[in-house]
Parts: sequence; C-alpha cells; structure tokens
Amino acid sequence: MSIRIDRVVTRGGDAGQTSLGDGSRVSKGTARVEAIGSLDELNAVVGVLRAHSKEGSAVYAELMHMQNLLFDMGADLCQPETTTAKKTPRRVSETAVVLLEEQIAGLQAKQAPLTSFVLPGGSLAAAWAHMARTQARKTERCCVVLAEQENINPVLLKILNRLSDYFFVLSRHFNNDGQTDVLWVPG
Repeated sequence: MSIRIDRVVTRGGDAGQTSLGDGSRVSKGTARVEAIGSLDELNAVVGVLRAHSKEGSAVYAELMHMQNLLFDMGADLCQPETTTAKKTPRRVSETAVVLLEEQIAGLQAKQAPLTSFVLPGGSLAAAWAHMARTQARKTERCCVVLAEQENINPVLLKILNRLSDYFFVLSRHFNNDGQTDVLWVPG
C-alpha cells in the first residue's frame, strides 16, 4: 500500500468536523472519533514505552508490532460497519488476540504469582507500561460506548482487553519480573 500525504494543513476540520475512511463527514465530538483519538493516544504512549525499551530486544519488536496493530485498529474504526465504500474495509482479525495471549503467557511465565496489588511505578519503563495499561483501559471504555451506539468489529474490544493485561505483565517484566514491583501497603 502506498500512502502519499502532500498537505498536513488542510483546514477541513476547522468547523469541528472530520472525514471518516469512507469519506463521510462527522462531528469531531462523536463517540467514533473519540475512540479513534483514544487509540491514537494509546499508540503515542506505546511509542514512549518503546523508547524506554532496549532496542533490538523481543519486547521492543513486540511494541513496534503493537503500534502497527493500533494503527490498523484505528483504520478499522474509521470505516463504519455500514460503510458505502467501494472497497470492502479491511478488519482486524482474531489472530491479534491469540498473539497477545501468547505474549502475555511468555512474560508471565517468568514472574512469581502476585501476593499484593501492584502500584504503578518502579523503573521508568515499568511506569510507562502502567501508563499504556491505563490508556488501553480508557480506549476500551471509549470503544464500548461506541459499540453501544453503532456496530463495530467485536475483535477490537477483545484486543483492548488483552492489551491492558499485556501492559500489566510487561510492567512487571520491566521491574525485574516483579521482584522490584512497588506493592500496595493498605492503610
């Protein structure tokens, strides 16, 4: 696929509307645009997290793949299920869920079981993994709101649910597989 962007400033959104992938114009205040924007925020957080990961590591590669997946999810969302586009929109598939579950299991296999709740923090990378976890949850909530109003690809909700789990176990990975987690101390 070849993409060419000649202009960044288009002035097309100056009145509070934007175009979806099928060419339809909608308010920037819609649940769909909010969900797409939340996905973009999550992708930015994952970019910062990747910047704090060891370049060339398996985790670095996973995060790069994840950023592309998040972009694919945004492309999926910007094509409404009722689209009248000439081409059939490309949808994210269940294989992404399976891959995430495998990555979670691989990370978690090296970690001792939890005996307390974990507070966000520890190493810088772990703190960013917690930011990604919370942003994944926010994005999931935005997509649930959208799904209550319109039909969306149900795989997107599964992926977002798994992503928050992935980022949690990744935070523990960055804290020496949980050995240096910051634990909750009640009261």
